[in-house]
Amino acid sequence: MEVIHDAEDMRFYAAVNGEEAELTYTYPEETVLDLDYTYVPASARNQGLSDHLVRAALDFARAQNYQVIPSCPVVEAFVKRHSEYQDLLT
Repeated sequence: MEVIHDAEDMRFYAAVNGEEAELTYTYPEETVLDLDYTYVPASARNQGLSDHLVRAALDFARAQNYQVIPSCPVVEAFVKRHSEYQDLLT
């Protein structure tokens, strides 16, 4: 599954079943990403798609030396399950 980073619209997305799943973010500070909203179409839920989106966003944050605010409950739950990303949290 290919996750695309659309920096202009501040989101990570993937096409699935003719629809898009996405994880959006904002920059509350210059080096801080607020991962604030995840959407997965009903037809693609419970298949791990949100994990792919979150992992892509967190890997991007790490590569850019950004800190992360996990405002979205999906992101917060992912980080709790994957302790290797906890160092990114503000």
